Amino acid sequence: MHIPVGIRSLAVSLPSVVRTNKYYQDKYPELVTEAETKALCRLMSLTESTPSNDFELEMMPYLNDPFRGTVQRRVLGKGETALTLEYRAAKEAIDGAKLSANDVDLIIVSSFLPDQLGFGNAAFLARELGLKCGAWNLDASCCSAPVALQTASALVQAGTYKNVLVVVSCTYSRLADENDTLSWFFGDGAGAFVVSPLSINQGILGTKAINTSVFCDQLRLKVTENEQGNQQFRIQVAQGMTKIVGATFPEMIRTCCEGAAAAAGVTLDDIDFFVFYTASAWFMDFYIRVLNIDPERTINYYPQYANVGAVLTLINLYHAAQLGKIRENDLVLMYSYGAASSAAATVMRWGDVALGTLPQ
Repeated sequence: MHIPVGIRSLAVSLPSVVRTNKYYQDKYPELVTEAETKALCRLMSLTESTPSNDFELEMMPYLNDPFRGTVQRRVLGKGETALTLEYRAAKEAIDGAKLSANDVDLIIVSSFLPDQLGFGNAAFLARELGLKCGAWNLDASCCSAPVALQTASALVQAGTYKNVLVVVSCTYSRLADENDTLSWFFGDGAGAFVVSPLSINQGILGTKAINTSVFCDQLRLKVTENEQGNQQFRIQVAQGMTKIVGATFPEMIRTCCEGAAAAAGVTLDDIDFFVFYTASAWFMDFYIRVLNIDPERTINYYPQYANVGAVLTLINLYHAAQLGKIRENDLVLMYSYGAASSAAATVMRWGDVALGTLPQ
């Protein structure tokens, strides 16, 4: 017997510092002038003199913008950490679901990056929330939202747990100094949702996941020390990554999205709304081209928040629901991918989902 299980509440939490492009233009005018020779523009440029694939074709309108379509980003302020963002989102998700700490049977946390080397944030967050249940860390890089949703839903459907709290965070600002153009592309944030039994015919209907091993050699993290002797992370991106994205992503997207729809017994034409991980300003247009869908059936908050990793999928989902673009009983498809991890899609029938406070 199929038990209807899915998202019962959803919340997002963003740091206090809003960094607009003007901040960099005023503070680093020479860097902006020389941006085309720096890391961000080298990463997001054509591999040849003309577009070699659909991804580069959609990138073309942004090549004259040194910020590549980013308008602003949220970054950690004084006293803010991944854990403080996670706590705020988690608390709102628990309250929205009308649960107490004792009602939460399991917490699954995906932190990129956690606040300490060697340990994820799950147990630390459970302590802050006063939870007594198990605390699991999950890593699927930028695909953590749909992977954690699939994991939590399967556990509730199996009857092992009843209410699973999922929390996802990303603090990319710790990867790049603000005088590195890659920092223009990154943002910070957290999202949380509760997975529980829902009304009949609602919740998760079908899923499909594959690995993204093609990117195993494209991104690397390096631990360094700053001038004060504090440990920092640095991200290294291989040249020519846009060509690999253009060559591999269309099949990856179709495999997951069509596979999840088929598992749900529907087609992509039946989907009311699509929620994607929009990793750059033009990713939404790329998805629209690959899947041949109506632009009105999706949303892209990348320009306002930059790339917030796995959290951006939840930000897009939250805003779509908050704006009324997703309504109860709509068919929703969520798709995301993570480098050197997985790509995954989930089809769900949207329930009466309680939303947390609109981020200011």
